[in-house]
Amino acid sequence: MRYALFISWLGFALCTQAASQPNIVFLLIDDLGYADCGFNGGKEIKTPNIDRLAKSGTIIDSHYVQPVCSPTRSTLLTGRYPTHTGVYTIVSPGAPWGLPLAERTLADALRAAGYRTALTGKWHLGEFEKAYQPNARGFDHQYGHFFGMLDYYTHDRLNKLDWFRNGEPLKEEGYTTHLITKEACKIIETGDKSKPLFLYVPFNGVHSPFQVPEDYLKPYGTLKGNRQKLAGMLAAVDEAIGRIEDSLKKAGLLENTLIVFSSDNGGPPPGDNTPFRDYKGTIYEGGTRAAAFATWPGRIPADQHVAQPMHMVDWYPTLIKLAGGSLEQKLPIDGLDVWPMLTKGAPSPHDAILSVSTQGPARAAVRMGDWKLMVSGNADADGGEDDGAAKAKKKGKAAAGKYEPVALYNLAEDPSETKNLAAAQPDRVKAMRTRLAALLKDAVPSGVKK
Repeated sequence: MRYALFISWLGFALCTQAASQPNIVFLLIDDLGYADCGFNGGKEIKTPNIDRLAKSGTIIDSHYVQPVCSPTRSTLLTGRYPTHTGVYTIVSPGAPWGLPLAERTLADALRAAGYRTALTGKWHLGEFEKAYQPNARGFDHQYGHFFGMLDYYTHDRLNKLDWFRNGEPLKEEGYTTHLITKEACKIIETGDKSKPLFLYVPFNGVHSPFQVPEDYLKPYGTLKGNRQKLAGMLAAVDEAIGRIEDSLKKAGLLENTLIVFSSDNGGPPPGDNTPFRDYKGTIYEGGTRAAAFATWPGRIPADQHVAQPMHMVDWYPTLIKLAGGSLEQKLPIDGLDVWPMLTKGAPSPHDAILSVSTQGPARAAVRMGDWKLMVSGNADADGGEDDGAAKAKKKGKAAAGKYEPVALYNLAEDPSETKNLAAAQPDRVKAMRTRLAALLKDAVPSGVKK
């Protein structure tokens, strides 16, 4: 009798724990411009599903990421800056490196907390050995591609298939945004409901090549060239997010699901980063401030903006803490818990937020309050193999990829970074350089194998 009562109690306790743990759906959009969506002021492209979700939660006005793909993904999954992982730049196909194996991932931590974990979309953190692939980094299920710039229809990258399920090559037909969505919906609707879900959906849209079914172009006949194609691609992503939300409703999971939305970096041309300076590949605001929001019915205030700054590294401790997981680990965490900031109007937990370029610590920035200090050699940005800054420069875009040796900006008064106040504020520059040096003092070399 006692044994039966114990089993009954244990079952109740496990169910109660699962119910208290939120499902987590993290939507990462590739190369989205800060102002491409309606919720951030965009007028040209219709994003009704994204905008509705943003309005139902909190829009994060100062959500910092890295200037290109792989480093942002590494910060999300480890809670650690590139200065501590060595992932400063893009992991190329077949390159003998990736997210270091010593790193504990967000998926590792959530799976240990009882979650089922799945990735459907773009990985971009190494694949040359199985140990670097998602199934060995905490994900129970993987579907999609390991790199960027793949053909949306053939799923080839440079004439080589880049489409996998659980690490095995998969030849199938379909537009990648549609396929990624279909898999995500299947995971939501058919998975084990006794466990909470961590679903990571890093879309390859709206990254080049600019490809989209003709039907998505029709509403954007007034736009030209790649801007029209990007509009159609974003419309397809918006539709996809609506379908994912519908699947959460159908599965009865929506009310206990935290949805996070972010771009992985600022948009390259023809993306719109208004009002910020420059593009993907740079550490100006246009390269490192992402369109982002978080929504969870009844837990995150609706129709709210948060101006306080945070960084992608912050999602790691925030989500693990919400999930009831452990933050004890060998490697130190750079991220901080931003839940009080998002839900209670608390100030940012950071006194300083670090940005580093694809070249590493030699070009870096620190934000402290409304002030941003950039320290750099006076050279053009080279943001990686698919950087848009160099292309922008060739097209005559203002200040694309240009850096001054030392620059100080007041982002509250000058979000477009047009007025360098370094000469007028020497004491502030000195103090911020000291803080930046402290953030960079233990920076590791790039993980790229020469």
